Amino acid sequence: MRIHRKITAFGAMAAVGALALTACGGSAPDASTATGEPIIVASVNALSGPATFPEASAAAAAVFSDYNAAGGFKGRPIQYEAFDDKGDPAAATAAARDALGKKAVAMVGSASLLDCEVNSKYYETEGIVSIQGTGVDPFCFSTPNISPVNTGPYLDTTLTLTYGSEKLGLEKICGLLAIAGSTRPAYQAAIDEWSKATGKSFVFVDDTVPYGGADYTPYVIKAKQAGCDAIYSNAVEPEAAGLLKAAEAQGMKDMTFLFLTSTYSAPFAEAASFVGKGVHVPAESAPFTVEGIEANKEWSALMEKHDVPQSAFAQGGYMAAKHFITMLESMDGDITKESVTTAFKSQTEGYVTDMVGDPWIFGSGDSHGSNRSGWPITIAPGSTTWESEADTWSRLS
Repeated sequence: MRIHRKITAFGAMAAVGALALTACGGSAPDASTATGEPIIVASVNALSGPATFPEASAAAAAVFSDYNAAGGFKGRPIQYEAFDDKGDPAAATAAARDALGKKAVAMVGSASLLDCEVNSKYYETEGIVSIQGTGVDPFCFSTPNISPVNTGPYLDTTLTLTYGSEKLGLEKICGLLAIAGSTRPAYQAAIDEWSKATGKSFVFVDDTVPYGGADYTPYVIKAKQAGCDAIYSNAVEPEAAGLLKAAEAQGMKDMTFLFLTSTYSAPFAEAASFVGKGVHVPAESAPFTVEGIEANKEWSALMEKHDVPQSAFAQGGYMAAKHFITMLESMDGDITKESVTTAFKSQTEGYVTDMVGDPWIFGSGDSHGSNRSGWPITIAPGSTTWESEADTWSRLS
């Protein structure tokens, strides 16, 4: 798909006041607050369960809250409904149907381990589009009615392995994979893409790392015994912290750690007192812990105002909401599920924001994955803060 570039309204969006909807409160409504017929937008999220992503929908709610306070869309507020799938397929199924039952015109800012896998066919059948705040499972990137704003864990895997072997010169990388649902083939495809491009492969791989495990010692011991000089893991923040803790207990100070953007948060860095020879991550959005990156300024202020933790997931939810508003403001006529879906599927120009390395687009394709970039960041040995390792994006061709 050919992607054209178009400047979004990101920088021009007013950010005042708040209208409490499903999430995020704020200041009292004023004279400009939208009071017309609500435009209902929904999301399906892992707000509880084995691995949670609460910041994406909270960030989207913050965007809509301020948008409504500034007058909304022609006086109509966006009513944001965030549903919890609890990391459970049955709950995810029910959540999507509840969203449609509320007469949502689009899904915006969703972040879940399994929403796409469980509901992609339903979204397609019902003719509703999902601008995913955090695409996780493979169906987020391979089905026609879902387009995530983030790079995703699979391309992120290829990025971090390529950076580890080609930039850092790591020779013996071990893989410790946590697998949810049917994600194993997608991770293998990402690993194969790295191997094909670099000629490198894992010295050892274990794909049985559990979410919510009590002790990750057996897994790091296997990597130690395999003689690895680095551990790559797709674990999210709690599990990645558990791997570091177990490695510290084993005295593995000669180990480099390669994680995904799911570990990119200030609390994780503060807790990573032991990092062996360093932690390296390709941030899928502009690094928010690095001072002087203008792209995050408005987002950071909004998250602080609404008490939303600053994370990559919050960046995704924010961008998804902004993209939806940009599309909404380009539309004439009735705002319905059908008209919104037609608008996104007719999109031919990518929306550009400096928060990511590539223009985002929905369009008419059967699969979507606009973002193929990451910004290398690191926690240096002995440090508890993230630092940039580059001046710009690393990009997969």
